[in-house]
Amino acid sequence: MTDVFTKKKRSEVMSKIRSKNTKLEASFCKLVSAELYPLGFRYRRNSKSVLGRPDMVFLKQKLAIFLDGDFWHGYTFKKIKNRLPKKYWHGKIMGNIERDKKITKTLKKNGWKVLRIWEHEIKKNPQKCVEKIAKYLKI
Repeated sequence: MTDVFTKKKRSEVMSKIRSKNTKLEASFCKLVSAELYPLGFRYRRNSKSVLGRPDMVFLKQKLAIFLDGDFWHGYTFKKIKNRLPKKYWHGKIMGNIERDKKITKTLKKNGWKVLRIWEHEIKKNPQKCVEKIAKYLKI
């Protein structure tokens, strides 16, 4: 299967895809702030100082949280891989999966707790995801 767009159009389409500050991330972070800020927990977003640049970082508690998109990080990859053009997408998504594993392993080795939350989990039940974070923070 070949790409339906020209190289220039594909570049334009891909440039519009955000890797940070998405609507989902922003709304979820507001919910986390509303729940955990009154309890004294502070976090940083997209911290450059932590390997992998996690979406949320609780520095004092050494907790790195990644909000992973279902498509980009491979949650649905096994279901859809036969429908994707192999040349580009298989390498891209498999590379993301491997990078995620490597970052998680390295952070844990360095004493960090790592929490990966899937996009569909946040959409389905954001409150449950906040409770998962609270559990990691031992509230």
